[in-house]
Amino acid sequence: MIVQRFELATLSPDARRRLLRRSEREIHRELEAARAILDAVRERGDAALIELTERFDGVRLTPAAMKLDRAEIAERAEALRRVHPALDEAIRVAARQIEAFHRAQLPKPVWWTEVSPGVFAGERVTPIPDVAVYVPRGKGSFPSVLLMLAVPARVAGVPRRIVLTPPAPGGGLDPAVVLAADHAGVDAVYTVGGAQAIAAVAFGTETVPKMHKVIGPGNAYVTAAKRLLVGTIDIGILAGPSEAIVLADGSADPERVARDWLNEAEHGPDSAALLVTDDGALLEAAESALRRLLGRLPEGRRRFAEAVFRTYGGGVIARSMDEAIAFVNDYAPEHLVLHVRDPHALLWRLEHAGEILLGPWTPIALGNFVVGTNAILPTGGHAKTTSAVSVWDFLKRTSLAWATEAGYRRLRPYARLLAEVEGFPAHALALEDEEAAGAARPGEPAVGPVEEESAADGNRRG
Repeated sequence: MIVQRFELATLSPDARRRLLRRSEREIHRELEAARAILDAVRERGDAALIELTERFDGVRLTPAAMKLDRAEIAERAEALRRVHPALDEAIRVAARQIEAFHRAQLPKPVWWTEVSPGVFAGERVTPIPDVAVYVPRGKGSFPSVLLMLAVPARVAGVPRRIVLTPPAPGGGLDPAVVLAADHAGVDAVYTVGGAQAIAAVAFGTETVPKMHKVIGPGNAYVTAAKRLLVGTIDIGILAGPSEAIVLADGSADPERVARDWLNEAEHGPDSAALLVTDDGALLEAAESALRRLLGRLPEGRRRFAEAVFRTYGGGVIARSMDEAIAFVNDYAPEHLVLHVRDPHALLWRLEHAGEILLGPWTPIALGNFVVGTNAILPTGGHAKTTSAVSVWDFLKRTSLAWATEAGYRRLRPYARLLAEVEGFPAHALALEDEEAAGAARPGEPAVGPVEEESAADGNRRG
């Protein structure tokens, strides 16, 4: 097996740009195909969904078979947990961990600050009205994706939460997805996937409801559909092929380093997996361990990993940890694992990553499933400006303002002058009426507004 190696000190600017490049690409062909799919679903609704599902998934659906409501999800899950008790327990633990972390993210429902005497500004935080969670199926079963999206939506208090997922081979739903849907408390699951599923929630069909937001990773056609529907529906984070950097020094255990290095490479040939180190001996030992671990993978996943290490993966040698950190910050990986002497000290120098996993006992696989932090993360370098999925993906902020008479009188001339300068005479006129700022009205509060103390308001959060 070929594992690429790169020395940062000798890379040309072009070679460095190629090393920083991911497989995320222009999707012109997929955009054209997705546009035709969107048109078909918009014009023909369920009939188009049935036809497209048969064409792409080999499954003939009926409108009745397309949907599982809450009661049906619970009934199927109860039967499945008797057959798969260990799987059900793993999903339950993951859901509990994810919920605990995301509850800690919740902001105050209302806050105020007195920006100047008698003038108060603040925000009220409320959930979005509904969300469709997209759970892919192309390379396997992904109950963790459902949990990472639907549980934070529930914690945020989104009133209506549905799932879109392609049918399993032969029709129906994957058992793990049904169990995850039950633990996440979603309202319905629709067995439709691909660009046609995104179109269905953007436009609505006879069976699939029109939604305000859709979120979740998918293939190139799903991504293309989302891009075409910007402005029609909120498309959430665009997560591309998986990627990771393992940052290690001479203190690291080569075997544990190799496991994290291999972790993302098995996702697919378009993934990226880099080991960045300032210790050549560590790289040699980790590569030797990597070769042994590859032999333990099933043939399909091994082929994926081998392709990655010939293309978007490899070992990167830096002259110092300073140089290694500078490269990591430039790359802005989705996952960043620290196998170094003091990961907590190094943390403050790492600026751009979707997530940072500290130390040998926090492998990527733990974070992917059960730590509780969200595993739907920015890829392709977008970690420089984009965050992991959180409760904020399901919340919105409304600005609040309130002024006393004294606050109004003090600020009124400044606002009026700015209105005149910007050429808005009606604005200036609205600030001219001294009667409106006269005597205080009966019952006007003499103090500022009150903030709500708890972020987890039981009446609103659900």
